[in-house]
Amino acid sequence: MFKCHVCGSQESHADWVSEIFKIQGNFYLVENIPAMVCSRCGEEVFSRETTERVRVMLNQETEPIRSIALGVFSYDEAV
Repeated sequence: MFKCHVCGSQESHADWVSEIFKIQGNFYLVENIPAMVCSRCGEEVFSRETTERVRVMLNQETEPIRSIALGVFSYDEAV
């Protein structure tokens, strides 16, 4: 049974999400991750199996399917 650890809601839905991970100063986008998403606050929860698969994907020497440019902003530099 799902219970959101952020807002306590028990309502969720399955979805496919994207997450950005920062590893040793480098950013990696992982798309199409299966997740349970809280219907109230949007918090994303991954199964242990999914978390392990993403960890292995990012820590092995596998090549990404493509690369993208990433714009960088700094909040403390904002006007």
